[in-house]
Amino acid sequence: MRDLAFIGFLVALFGLGFRRPFIFVLSYIYIDIVSPQRITYYLLNSVPISAIAAGFAVLGWLVVDDKSDSRFAPRQALVMLLLVYCGITTRNADFPIEAAGKWEWVWKNLAFAAFLPLTLRTKLRIEALLLFVVLSASSIIIVGGIKTLASGGGYGELNLMVANNSGLYEGSIISAVSISLIPIILWLGRHGTIYPSGRLVWLFCAALTFACLLIPVGTSARTGLLCIGLLAVLMLREVKKKFLYLAALGLAGAMAVPFLPSAFSERMGTIKTYQADESASTRLAVWKWTWDYVKDHPFGGGFDAYLQNRIRYDTVQVAGEGANRTVQRNLTVDKSRAYHSSYFEVLGEQGYFGLALWLLINAVGIIRMEVLRRRYHEGDFAWAGSLAGALQHAHLIYLLGGAFVGIAFQSFLYMVIGAQIGLDTYLARRRSETAWRPMRRERPALAES
Repeated sequence: MRDLAFIGFLVALFGLGFRRPFIFVLSYIYIDIVSPQRITYYLLNSVPISAIAAGFAVLGWLVVDDKSDSRFAPRQALVMLLLVYCGITTRNADFPIEAAGKWEWVWKNLAFAAFLPLTLRTKLRIEALLLFVVLSASSIIIVGGIKTLASGGGYGELNLMVANNSGLYEGSIISAVSISLIPIILWLGRHGTIYPSGRLVWLFCAALTFACLLIPVGTSARTGLLCIGLLAVLMLREVKKKFLYLAALGLAGAMAVPFLPSAFSERMGTIKTYQADESASTRLAVWKWTWDYVKDHPFGGGFDAYLQNRIRYDTVQVAGEGANRTVQRNLTVDKSRAYHSSYFEVLGEQGYFGLALWLLINAVGIIRMEVLRRRYHEGDFAWAGSLAGALQHAHLIYLLGGAFVGIAFQSFLYMVIGAQIGLDTYLARRRSETAWRPMRRERPALAES
């Protein structure tokens, strides 16, 4: 029965796509985030629905869409360059078979990120894209929020509809993404036109924001707690009454602490005692190994190069105080441990050039959004300045989460980048249209006879 519901929804989306081809783009967004083929028991498992949606999206743009005002931005060229470079490192990877497996989904995310801005010609399309991203992710987030309220969750224990622990269904990844979505959710509540701002819209936005905040609690992901902290700091730029905001933030935090599950509190406590935590010690050891590896392999080792690492590290546990204080060191030997960081992921797999290129793509986006946020602070395009700020905040939060999770090539990041480029090119077109005036010579008035 569940399979029929998903199939019916997809058929409806594809049917609408034949009337409005841009809906094929939205269909691809939905399929990429929710992965209905992984939720269903059969039927969709054997059909390449993601490839079908992508093919229709590109074909619809080529055949039907108006391309007179489409622009290819410099950052799209950078994304394409990264795509080509990743293809080269994949061909020369240390583990060709494993690298090919990751390449299968990485190239699709990069190619779609370069294609997406070409379709974002209007404000309505930009808003529709963000709305589909939020609603698609909310199907996972709401389930996680309800389960957290019911059971409290736990690290590796919160089941998000599927048992497959990958993509947005992985605890640390969904924690970073859910907090990244909050600025976009608030923008949709304030400036959305598909669902105009109103009491019901704000009620849903508030409930969804609460569910997003519950995800790090349910997953007990330390990454999520750090992302919440950054979100709180970034929101200071948006609120007018900053002291009142800080007081309300402190009060809300104090009230929430007694209700937090013990599993969450204990795991968050390991942030201070990271040397005693095996997970944190492993990350530090892997990062050191990656840095040493790239010194000898400046162009990286291709996707999944971490499989060759061999690490040794000590976990330190301190017991007692004062004269009774004892320090215990335990030697741990491990191998083939993942990077647990987007920055070291790109460094180890793509080398110095790949990391520089990836950082440039992200840095340009953050800087451009700051320019747009200040340029369109008020006036008819105040919605655009507010959206630029929301996309910038979402991007920064995601990059902070990426410092502790290997999510450098996850599709959500490139959807945000695509939306940024689309907004930037749209405003550039509108600015040029406003600035252009036809040059006409004034005819001298005829003297009255």
